[in-house]
Amino acid sequence: MRSVISLRVAAVAAAVLFSVGAASATACPDRVPLPPHNPYAGPDGTATMHADTGSSDATRLPGPGTGPLTSHLTALAAACPTVLDGSDGHPVALCTTHAGRIPTAYLLDPRTGAPLAHLPLTKGSLLGGVYAYLDNRDRLVVVDGNRDLRVAHRKAPDGTWQLYVDRSLSLARAVPAGDAVVGLSPDWHGRVWFATGGGVAGFADDRTGAVRTLALPAGEHIANSTSTAPQGTLVSTTHATYLLTAAADGTPHIRWRQAYDRGPGRKPGQLSWGTGSTPTFFGPRTGTDYVTLVDNAAPTVNLLVYRTGDGTPVCKVPVLKAGGSGSENSPIGAGRSVYVASTYGYPYPALPPDAGPSVPPSAPFTGGMSRVDVRRDGRGCDLKWDTTVRSAAVPRLSLGDHHIHTVLREPATPGSDEPSPRDRFTYAQIAPDTGTVTHTFPLGAGAPYDTLQQVGVGVLAYVQRCVRMNVQSK
Repeated sequence: MRSVISLRVAAVAAAVLFSVGAASATACPDRVPLPPHNPYAGPDGTATMHADTGSSDATRLPGPGTGPLTSHLTALAAACPTVLDGSDGHPVALCTTHAGRIPTAYLLDPRTGAPLAHLPLTKGSLLGGVYAYLDNRDRLVVVDGNRDLRVAHRKAPDGTWQLYVDRSLSLARAVPAGDAVVGLSPDWHGRVWFATGGGVAGFADDRTGAVRTLALPAGEHIANSTSTAPQGTLVSTTHATYLLTAAADGTPHIRWRQAYDRGPGRKPGQLSWGTGSTPTFFGPRTGTDYVTLVDNAAPTVNLLVYRTGDGTPVCKVPVLKAGGSGSENSPIGAGRSVYVASTYGYPYPALPPDAGPSVPPSAPFTGGMSRVDVRRDGRGCDLKWDTTVRSAAVPRLSLGDHHIHTVLREPATPGSDEPSPRDRFTYAQIAPDTGTVTHTFPLGAGAPYDTLQQVGVGVLAYVQRCVRMNVQSK
């Protein structure tokens, strides 16, 4: 008998297929608690950009191991930061085309990564073409420039595949003119919570048609996605982090608020002035005991940890001290451990129109990654390691093989931290105990392989439910 694992990801301009022998990926899953499965979302590990609705960026699915690895590139002429995989095994990618910057959903072939169908959506904000999730019926839930959509797929009588809008609920009355939804996540009652760039948060219930909103304080904007757990919905603005719940009368309610140090301005390698984190639920007992994010303090950012129940601070730990101290990525959270990757100085090809100047105006991309553990008694945290790993994607922790998986950006000129169009991109496995890179595989050089500090290629070798085992007789 022989097993094969196939992993599919979408890169800046391509879909990539990786195949490896599975013998080296048979480690028993680590039973470290992760956020509980959301009954209104697709499979854990593959239904959201950050693995689950708690945004843990961790999964029990194993990666490809260290055996022989091959890759295949299929051009899509689009940036595809979100590649999700439902229970039916068909990856769905949410991309933004290079021509016209049009958000477009793609259904990909599970074997090759080639597009089977595509559906252009109405243009909206930049992040409107990034954050989405798969629901429990394998439908892509995404907000376009006008309304809330559920995009489903089906096989036509002639054998071709189709993407179509299965259901929609207008948010026009809830989202002010000129504003746009940037984050989405379902709660445990089936409501879809959303947040807008202008600081409006709320939920839509398509069973009743109800749309309820809450305006967060004036001057606070939202540039990252939302996270949900049984305790409520997390939203981080450019000033503070909130846990939101629905009050007895069904209206959104602030359970707690914690402000953070947003620094003197947007750092180079970040997309907004404030935290770059989609806040993460994690914890050693329920998987949602704590909340974590990275602030924007200068010169050194801090990892912040709060108790989920009441927002009580647990710790504030300086991180990314060895490399560039700034992060646009959501932290990984699993058990008592949190992992943070630096994006400081990363050369994004484009910024949101309201990003503003960075402070300082520019910086080299030196990389950096840190691990912080909450103490067993819950009274404080400790920095376990701090490295200069040059991660170019949102890393993902696999509890199935006990490795962090990401893509490294390696300089075209050895020893240089200055980005170059000729930089090389390499899939990498990192030991979570030490931060040491233990295995690499070269992908390619130049823009087609640039992972842009996003998850699409960052998920690379580990796992979406994109990890498929095809057993063949021999």
